[in-house]
Amino acid sequence: MTSKKSMSDLLRILSGPRLAFLAFVAAGGYFLWTEHQAHLLAALPYLILLLCPLMHIFMHGGHGKHGGHQNGDEMHDHENH
Repeated sequence: MTSKKSMSDLLRILSGPRLAFLAFVAAGGYFLWTEHQAHLLAALPYLILLLCPLMHIFMHGGHGKHGGHQNGDEMHDHENH
């Protein structure tokens, strides 16, 4: 019984303008992919190379934060000077 209710809720949500918008986005995505597939796939190696500096910038958050100190006393001494 709950499957009928959830199906009717889904049909109510996806009715009218929402369904038309989703169909338009799906058709546009399909045509964009088929017409520009060669261009997108040709740019893929460059995008992978671009990821290297971006990952270095955004994923190396620990650099320069007293990570090399052996104990906490050295860090406190450095902050007090």
